[in-house]
Amino acid sequence: MSHSIPSKLPDVGSTIFTEMSALAQQCQAINLGQGFPDYPPPEALIHAVNEAMLQGHNQYAPMTGLPQLRQAIASKVQGQHGKSYSAESEITVTAGATEALMSSFLALTHPGDQVLLIDPAYDLYAPAIRLAGAEAVRVPMQAPKPGMPAFRVDWERVKSAITPRTRMLVLNFPHNPTGTTLKPEDLDALEAIVSSHPILLLSDEAYEHIVFDGQVHLSPAARPLLAERTILVSSFGKTFHATGWKVGYCCAPVHIMAEIRKVHQFTVFSVSTPMQAGIARYLGESNLPAELPGFYQKKRDRLASGLEKTPLRPLHSEGTFFLLVDTKALGSGLEKELALRLTREIGVASIPVSAFYADPEHPESNHQLLRLCFAKRDATLDQALERLQGLCAGLAG
Repeated sequence: MSHSIPSKLPDVGSTIFTEMSALAQQCQAINLGQGFPDYPPPEALIHAVNEAMLQGHNQYAPMTGLPQLRQAIASKVQGQHGKSYSAESEITVTAGATEALMSSFLALTHPGDQVLLIDPAYDLYAPAIRLAGAEAVRVPMQAPKPGMPAFRVDWERVKSAITPRTRMLVLNFPHNPTGTTLKPEDLDALEAIVSSHPILLLSDEAYEHIVFDGQVHLSPAARPLLAERTILVSSFGKTFHATGWKVGYCCAPVHIMAEIRKVHQFTVFSVSTPMQAGIARYLGESNLPAELPGFYQKKRDRLASGLEKTPLRPLHSEGTFFLLVDTKALGSGLEKELALRLTREIGVASIPVSAFYADPEHPESNHQLLRLCFAKRDATLDQALERLQGLCAGLAG
């Protein structure tokens, strides 16, 4: 006799990413839905990891991460944001940005707490907040409209959503899926918010090195007032085209990091030793992070210019390796339905932006936008564009 097990996440099934990837495979479609590269990590990095294995770096690393990697992260963040973190007590190497985020939610929020999410929001946040026993409160961005061609955070709306129960605000810039980046005036607005409300800032900066058009990535860690409240999270997987290695890190003031480490210790204890040793060495020898903006900007522009010969209108992407496309010329309806049809009928898979909202079927979650990933080989992008150029207006009609 079977007994039903009450679920902690009753409304969570397969993610849209899993669903679209499976459909792409089934339809032999080109998968621009997947948020990861189809090219290998740098050869020198693979050699550095291989050498670390051969040199015997194959047993448990220290719980907080190899000292040489934490020191390399401290130097990188200091050079990037002018913020000095102690490698000993304020930096932890994690099993990807995912574990850093999960450990932060579990360590720093409690039942009854509220956590603000800016919609559209990456799909990990809300379930992780619920597992921590807290409540996600979603504040929508202003969606693109005539005269405002990009998503923008409405900081007044964020401010008005704060209550005495608000424990944390989640930031994700460069932003997945919209490609929006933080500007100095956004950091000003955040300073005004934390001056009057004692909240924490969980800053997911996985795409920190992928910013375009001569911009510099701005982190709340760069402002002393914000740094006191900020948990900075990032991902070597995104930076080094090695998402399957699942190595990330977080930085935070010592009293906050002490709590995160308690959870990290009992979640994974430590992270793959040869990966850490190889990355530490490669960070000291490589200039790859500085080369990423130019590398990805070429791919963004290749995809955007090719889309001009289709009914899809690309929105401007300021960062990440994603580009949103406006599909209004193809008719109205749910974004997911169109994404499914494009995969089946045109052979190109994408992700509906509605999937990043609490209710993907709600009219306010559907702006006729799809997300395309351009972290692909030029040949992959060209093949996808060739298929999309066969689109006729009214496909979704």
